[in-house]
Amino acid sequence: MRTVRGARAAAIGAGLLALSLTATACGQEAVGGSRYKSKERGGTIGIAMPTKSSERWIADGRNMAKQFQAAGYKTDLQYGEDDVRTQVAQLENMITKGHRLLVVAPINGGALSDVLKQAHEANIPVISYDRLLLGTKNVDYYATFDNEKVGRLQGQYIADKLGLSKGRKGPFSMELFAGSSDDNNTKYFFNGAMKVLKPYMDKGELVVRSKQTSLNQLYTEKWSGSAAQDRMEDLLNKAYSSRDVDAVLSPYDGMSIGILSALKGVGYGTKAKPYPVVTGQDAELASVKSIIRGQQTQTIYKDTRKLAKATVDMAKAELTGGKPPVNDTTSYDNGEKVVPTFLLNPVSVDKSNTQVLVDQGYYTASQLK
Repeated sequence: MRTVRGARAAAIGAGLLALSLTATACGQEAVGGSRYKSKERGGTIGIAMPTKSSERWIADGRNMAKQFQAAGYKTDLQYGEDDVRTQVAQLENMITKGHRLLVVAPINGGALSDVLKQAHEANIPVISYDRLLLGTKNVDYYATFDNEKVGRLQGQYIADKLGLSKGRKGPFSMELFAGSSDDNNTKYFFNGAMKVLKPYMDKGELVVRSKQTSLNQLYTEKWSGSAAQDRMEDLLNKAYSSRDVDAVLSPYDGMSIGILSALKGVGYGTKAKPYPVVTGQDAELASVKSIIRGQQTQTIYKDTRKLAKATVDMAKAELTGGKPPVNDTTSYDNGEKVVPTFLLNPVSVDKSNTQVLVDQGYYTASQLK
């Protein structure tokens, strides 16, 4: 027969055993680096992309889905079509379905805090894709290109093409465009370009005749090509009725196409009045063809297949108890935490090296004809 003392001792022993098991489990979770309980592969990955209106996001989603599936995961690929409420609803549905991990390229980086909290409470890891999720602790990793370098490459291309970096004094006329105000990358692109261009502006060798030089004057909401065209038309009418513009800093190919349409509308694109230097980003097919035709001057090539692979590698490590690859743990502060990041290198492309896109299999030669 068990005595009261014996029963009490057994209860204490059981309690100590439970505490020991809990401590061990906690220690294992910390060492493993993953808060997801299962370390096995399989299950569904939720992929939330912002829009199908840009060919690059279609390619991003397709590349990730293909690589996750090759790694043994199912995928749920959704596009929010630039509507935050739609993207929130899509993420809530993914959480309800119990997806193992979420990859999110936000429409508005600061508008998803509540739904990301739901993901955290459901023990679902989150990887921020290309655009940083802001104002939340509930994001585990970030995969992107070196966005400040993107801007530096664009700015340096303008300086080189105009001859400023080789000692020409100008003055040259330039106008500035920036991306959407709700995209955290916008400031990195702009600040990177300004690191190169502002010294020439300060010396009067580059002149922004509209006097619109601060970031809040330059936003192009939703990265809209038509909005960029409208603004360029207004700038040309007000500041360039009696002189030509020599360069336009455009951060994205879709905007560059709109800017070029505005320029063509007032007579640019002839031998007597050639197009100014116009930069871009994403190496979208229409812009690469424009570069080959001598219209748009430059773009930034970001191989989204490599970004997809980096993201898939992060996810696989996180879900199987490994250590996700990161190479930057200081730069990307989202207002609540510094998010561990994997950065990839962008490449400047102009008419002289579009062949790199064919050599690396990004496009076929027939696509560029």
